[in-house]
Amino acid sequence: MDIEKKEIHIVPPQRMQIAGMFALSMLGVFLFILTISALKEYRFIGSGVTATNTISVSGDGEVFAVPDTATFSVTIQEEAKDVKAAQDVATKKGNDIIAYLKSQGIDEKDIQTTDYNVYPQYDYTNTVCTQGYCPPGKQTLRGFQVSQTLTVKVRDTKKAGDLLAGVGSKGATSVSGLSFTIDDQKGLEAQARGKAIDDARAKAEALAGQLGVSLVRVVGFSEGGGGEPIYYAKAMSAGMADSASAPSPEIPVGQNKITSNVSVTYEIR
Repeated sequence: MDIEKKEIHIVPPQRMQIAGMFALSMLGVFLFILTISALKEYRFIGSGVTATNTISVSGDGEVFAVPDTATFSVTIQEEAKDVKAAQDVATKKGNDIIAYLKSQGIDEKDIQTTDYNVYPQYDYTNTVCTQGYCPPGKQTLRGFQVSQTLTVKVRDTKKAGDLLAGVGSKGATSVSGLSFTIDDQKGLEAQARGKAIDDARAKAEALAGQLGVSLVRVVGFSEGGGGEPIYYAKAMSAGMADSASAPSPEIPVGQNKITSNVSVTYEIR
């Protein structure tokens, strides 16, 4: 019987040692790459080690723009013996004012009732004091006052003066709160913020140069500021309905200043 002979190859110990060292080296390189990647990720996401060496600077930015929107309030007040009578008169005047505004190109969505109230009106009489005693006064219901306030937005500021005179001729009791704003306020705020950030960056770079350090990254930010309307009209009150023939007031629009103030903290090294 023939017995099959098999050859057995024995790997020398030296070759096994070299292979093991190579595997360990590759594992070390792999772990090192993972560590560097993790540190970079922490650095950019901001979840790594909190910065301890920092400088903080402030920055200011401002932009100017001519307002393109005017807003004012119109109030109608009427008094009568009963609520319905007062409401009927106030409603008639309110509807006349709204119809006039629409005829002047004001969109219905830019006319809003912002206040509506009904108040009882009383007359008070004091009684005569006798023998050192003064009885309480007497309160008598006189009637009811109905008050309605409309807020009007005018998208053509050149019409503001004519509209103020016009609503007065239609029976408004008072017109108040005229202010000029900018429809795209957010866009101007973004411009002002950009200027403020650039100002803060320039200050930080100058300060870093004087201190002999380098800016690494932004680790803190806060902002304040806002628009500053230049012009507010004074209220025009009762009696204006009698001056329908008076010339329309000239309303200077001026310009609005939008400001931004930022505080930026930089890590340094």
